[in-house]
Amino acid sequence: MSLKFVFPGHFLRVLLLAIFSQSAVAEEDLWATMQKTASAARELNYQGLFVYQNGAVIRSVQITHIYEGGREFTRNVVLDGRPREVFSEGDDIVIFNAKNDKVVIEKRRGQNLFPAMLPTQLYPLKQNYKLKFIGQERVAGRLAQVLDMIPNDNLRYQYRIWSDTEYGLLLKMSMLDMQGRTLEQIGFNQVAMLHTKDLDWFQPKIDATKPYVMDDTTDLTHTEDNLVVPNLPAGYKKVDQIQLKVPGRTTPVRQLIFSDGLASVSLFVEPMIKGMQPRVGKKSMGSTNVYAHVLNGYQLVVVGEVPAQTVEQIAQQVTFKK
Repeated sequence: MSLKFVFPGHFLRVLLLAIFSQSAVAEEDLWATMQKTASAARELNYQGLFVYQNGAVIRSVQITHIYEGGREFTRNVVLDGRPREVFSEGDDIVIFNAKNDKVVIEKRRGQNLFPAMLPTQLYPLKQNYKLKFIGQERVAGRLAQVLDMIPNDNLRYQYRIWSDTEYGLLLKMSMLDMQGRTLEQIGFNQVAMLHTKDLDWFQPKIDATKPYVMDDTTDLTHTEDNLVVPNLPAGYKKVDQIQLKVPGRTTPVRQLIFSDGLASVSLFVEPMIKGMQPRVGKKSMGSTNVYAHVLNGYQLVVVGEVPAQTVEQIAQQVTFKK
């Protein structure tokens, strides 16, 4: 004799509704954790040491971050290789690079620096990724919730997030390929909350004996022109466009930046001039993929920490309006 349970129709509907409701709540809870993680990196005061690894490249960085009066102040000191300090105040980034007998000052804008890797507006991520709770682990002496961000397609990588269970601070983040292998990883070895808001540390200490000179290779002025990419990969949109003055080039190089909210891709465009060798083809370097070709007398190079099909799709969609 076999035992067989038959659920009445009404009971089954209630049970299914309860199961789906629990799934919805769980998904919303995970996104709430992500929202806390995105905000914590910008609103907390902390100091620590983190390590970045991409292939054979490993860098240790000391970070100090203060949130005061609605503004963020961050100083990153690269501890390996050539001396380098990165300061950010809001979206404005200034880099001090020791080069030979001088310190070169470079300006950048709007880059998501660790641990502020996640956008505060999560809607684009919700459209392109699903979250999965993995468990809890200790990172840098602190307990973290571990979440996987699983892409809905093959146009972006998967990410694993370690979020501090108490403060929500992003403690560690990995980028994974389609087979689940780690391509890139960044995470704290040491981290502590600060109980001061003094900003006396917010000044370069790279080498006061050398002259400081401005780097003029980057023109941060927004530009618009006749170049369009009408059919971007699903979930990506253009977020910026700037001009670069490249040493040895007589004309500026245009850079268009696309993002899905986390992954980003750059399209570089420069006119082909006499004697210039065209670059055509594709190349992979760890998590970075490159696709180059020539169109209408312009050299196009698409670069991004995204799968190869994403950079190729963007390159092949470029057109020039007449």
